[in-house]
Amino acid sequence: MSAAWSRVPELLAQHLLLSFAALLVGLVVSLILIIWSARSATVARFALGFASLIQTIPSLALLALFYPILLWMRGIVGEGLPALGFLPSLLALSLYAILPILRNGVTGLANLDPAVREAADGVGMTPRQRLLMVEAPLVAPVLMAGIRTSAVWVIGAATLSTTVGQPSLGDLIFTGLQTQNWTLVLAGCIASALFALGVDALLGIAEHGIRVRKRWMAFGSLGVLLAGVLVALVPMLPSEQKTVVIGAKGFAEQFILARVIGHHLEDAGYRVEYREGLGSAVVFGALKNNDIDVYVDYSGTVWTNYMHREDVPPRPEIVDGVSDWVASQHGVRMLGALGFENAYAFAMLGDDAARRGITRISDLRGIAQEMTLGTDLEFLERPEWAAVRRAYGLQFGDARPYNVTFMYRAIASGQADVITAFSSDGRISAQNLKVLEDDRGAIPGYDAILLVAPRRADDAKFTAALQPLLGAIPVDAMREANYMVDREDDKKSFEYAARWLEEKLGIAP
Repeated sequence: MSAAWSRVPELLAQHLLLSFAALLVGLVVSLILIIWSARSATVARFALGFASLIQTIPSLALLALFYPILLWMRGIVGEGLPALGFLPSLLALSLYAILPILRNGVTGLANLDPAVREAADGVGMTPRQRLLMVEAPLVAPVLMAGIRTSAVWVIGAATLSTTVGQPSLGDLIFTGLQTQNWTLVLAGCIASALFALGVDALLGIAEHGIRVRKRWMAFGSLGVLLAGVLVALVPMLPSEQKTVVIGAKGFAEQFILARVIGHHLEDAGYRVEYREGLGSAVVFGALKNNDIDVYVDYSGTVWTNYMHREDVPPRPEIVDGVSDWVASQHGVRMLGALGFENAYAFAMLGDDAARRGITRISDLRGIAQEMTLGTDLEFLERPEWAAVRRAYGLQFGDARPYNVTFMYRAIASGQADVITAFSSDGRISAQNLKVLEDDRGAIPGYDAILLVAPRRADDAKFTAALQPLLGAIPVDAMREANYMVDREDDKKSFEYAARWLEEKLGIAP
């Protein structure tokens, strides 16, 4: 439990800065629209309609959409525009923050007693004086209620920023879901909920202070929030250490290897940040655009998904082809292979496979339509699935994507008959799964390879720090480390598993 909570302060600081920045941007935009709307009913209808439309877009999709938009904008404004992390998260959450503030502000102004405005006009106030001295103070309590609602929405949605590489309390939730570590999930949920409740309470005190005209109450509570922002900014003070960003996809092996890489870079004098839980397409795009510095990918993923190759040569040829392609097309350097393969592997419960007499993927032909296929969230949209269908003519009765953790639970509970397991996953042997032979060679090799961003490709100190990892990790050791994190009993953290792997293989920095 303490290991899970130990990550909360750092992530809470990031979560706080992102949420407050988004709330501030949303507040500024909303105030401009409110003032404009007070003078034009057409603007009010358009602004409220647009803000309502934004709310209909799922927050996760809105976050993801800003990544390709910012990549496109890089072609106009230059490579300095970050497409991953804080900026796309800020833009998406700011849009989410607008509606409650805007609606309350517009409604508050619309419902003001006309006699108040007439009185202000009667004493000779200009429109500006009437707005600042009469309308704004009267609408402020209603506006604060909208800000409170917006703050809670933004803090909740900020947990999703993990998916675009922005650290937040969502890191704990997504990592916990991927590794069945419910302590991490609870820590992320509880910390996020308490943070939202605390901010709502402080804003509520400020709202009450404004309503009863007690300035000390309003300024006191807002001062506490400002102090929180200042404390959260402390870790961002300039440091003499160079900071590198390590990327990782969303499963245990990636979390473990990211920590192993991080330990070696820290030993070389770098300050390390992690961007975890990234999708395959996002993480490679982030690397080639220098948003992250290094991560582990798999040769087959690059071969099929990015190079769009449909042939399946021997593993060494795929690795060499990937190395040449990433360098020539994107300036990315493949430092080398780590020594193990993590391929897609069609697997069944051992007893079920034996009862049906199935040992190869081709044995599924003729009965697949009576079976349910369970996959990870990406597989059904990946070219590997199209290649398997072409090679074997498989047509399953049903195909359901799962979070990886729940995919293994699905086959254990009988909700899936066949799953697309990962060959370096320790749960294959632990759950007595039978891996079916790819007898038609439809699935390429998936050697784990270390990819380095263009800006680090010629950094001798950086690449030298990672050399001890090349060819040093056999699949049996990787499976054992993965299972430490993925198993249900005596579960270990990925930090523990990374240290264990380093000690076992003699590659501890």
